[in-house]
Amino acid sequence: MSAPRVLVIIPAHDEEESLPRTLAEVRAAAPDVDLLVVDDGSRDGTPRVARASGVEVVRHPVNLGVGGALQTGFRWACEHGYDIGVQLDADGQHDPLYLAALLAPVLEGRCNVSIGSRYVARTGYRAPLNRRLGMLLFSGIVRMALGQRITDTTSGFRAYDRPVMEVCRVEFPRDFPDAPLLISLARRGFRLLEVPVEMRERIAGRSFYTLGKQLYYPYKNLLASLMAFIQRSN
Repeated sequence: MSAPRVLVIIPAHDEEESLPRTLAEVRAAAPDVDLLVVDDGSRDGTPRVARASGVEVVRHPVNLGVGGALQTGFRWACEHGYDIGVQLDADGQHDPLYLAALLAPVLEGRCNVSIGSRYVARTGYRAPLNRRLGMLLFSGIVRMALGQRITDTTSGFRAYDRPVMEVCRVEFPRDFPDAPLLISLARRGFRLLEVPVEMRERIAGRSFYTLGKQLYYPYKNLLASLMAFIQRSN
């Protein structure tokens, strides 16, 4: 029996400076996995530096957001026969040394989605106050909806098995694939599990969560979370 095929999906928007180091770290930590960069309408040299590193690139002509980029990655993974897709940010905040720990529960069949969490163990990570408040809010919503505590609903470091990717290639939130996605997947019967990881400061570039998105995020995510809960209740 052949080993499961793993694809690391890296959504990237204007990440020319940070991407080479991120790709090098993934290769050093997990030489047996494949990498895909989904260039989400970048205006800098993001696709060029990815290809220079020998990595497969899929380009969006316009920026669709994290959800749109991930959905493209899931479609590509399913079409090319991968068993597990790993979501990993391009900016260097996710340490690829934790890839093995993230993959283990999915490979062992203990869950369908493994979530790299900053909060299931003490790591010293401190998010800005506004983000910590948002995390507490949406952790509470997920717990109320599912009866399961997820401490880090905004983590962008996750592993998904093939059945989940098959669903996500068709139905996926384009703006913020955080609490609404977790609620939707869990209510479909998929099992979620958090794994302790450490996260770092971004290497370069600007966060996806600009001031405008930070103001918009709570309202959109709250509405999407409620819709995910109601839709699967009916």
